[in-house]
Amino acid sequence: MVTDITETVHAVDAAAVMALLPAPPRLLALGEPTHDEEALLDLRNDLFRHLVEQEGFGTIAIESDCLKGLVVDDYVTGGGGTLDWVMEHGFSHGWGAHAGNRELVRWMRAHNTGRPPSERLRFAGFDGPLEITGAASPRQALTALHDHLSTRVDAALLPCTTATLDRLLGTDGRWTDPAAMTDPSRSVGQSSEARRLRVVVDDLVALLDAQAPHLLTAGSRGDWDRARLYGRTALGLLRYHHWMADASSARLTRLVGVRDQMMADNLLALAARGPALVHAHNSHLQRAKSSMRMGGMPLEWWSAGALVSARLGEEYAVVATALGTLRHRGVDVPPPDTVEGILYARPEERCLVDAPGLAAALGDVPLAPRVSPWFGYAPFDPAHLAGTDGLVFVRDVVGG
Repeated sequence: MVTDITETVHAVDAAAVMALLPAPPRLLALGEPTHDEEALLDLRNDLFRHLVEQEGFGTIAIESDCLKGLVVDDYVTGGGGTLDWVMEHGFSHGWGAHAGNRELVRWMRAHNTGRPPSERLRFAGFDGPLEITGAASPRQALTALHDHLSTRVDAALLPCTTATLDRLLGTDGRWTDPAAMTDPSRSVGQSSEARRLRVVVDDLVALLDAQAPHLLTAGSRGDWDRARLYGRTALGLLRYHHWMADASSARLTRLVGVRDQMMADNLLALAARGPALVHAHNSHLQRAKSSMRMGGMPLEWWSAGALVSARLGEEYAVVATALGTLRHRGVDVPPPDTVEGILYARPEERCLVDAPGLAAALGDVPLAPRVSPWFGYAPFDPAHLAGTDGLVFVRDVVGG
């Protein structure tokens, strides 16, 4: 591989990232090719800290439960509680156990100390209340939305009472049965009660919109935004449960698509509030279609990044991350005809690459997709270079 790519390679810092973009974006996303690596969280923390301090981003959003994220947001903006409690209750997917996420929360609270509310850095989870083993009950989101409206509008306008809502929801165990993830017949997502609940949520969200002038005058914009989050989440969970009960061959494709649609809706709401930084797996943030194999089936769906990019255009920017070695996971030196191999041949321990510039510099040089021996690491797809604003390359990731 003889092509000179020196002009496309830069130091990994806030100024270099912004220099790759035609204009400051509303959403600046940093992807990672694998989870659970503290070195990548440390990189994220360093970069996001400088982007906040130098470029004025007002929110940091990560791939975690959007409702649990409210706990973290309350804490970093000056609320009570302890850091230990927040890390235990404010994250999904086990993210609260990671030192890098703990340091992020600690720094955000310290950053906000002494600042007026309008200048405080916000935190958000933008994933749905979903785990690999299933989905949460819609109870928390749905009852919170109903409660918000019941204390602010005429009760006659509500589509149902609290008692009716509780009857339709039933026990949470009906919704969270882990067997439903592999057996559609165990899901309640297409029951008569679930179908009625989807109508109820639609009516509640419509009422929230119809009463906006009153609600925004009587309360704060923050209350309004939170209520809309409850509505999006309740509706998204009911859609997810609906497709969990589906026995067709499209079931898994529908499920991964609904998840990324929930992510996209949350990101668009954050963008409407102000410039935000986003961190998640590359596959959720890329502009191209995502793909994976699940249960032996190949799946393709539009990622959250693709959906957001379709709406925001150049106001959405994405910087992916690629790795050289991850030896404690069995990922050794990359082949020289891969994107990772080309960058591994350079001396930098980590660098920021102008991804479209690299694609242009390589021209017709044939690139092979890298194959990972470990399912948890997704190599960078060379076909995505031109559609990625930047690429952070980390030469060697050492496990902690």
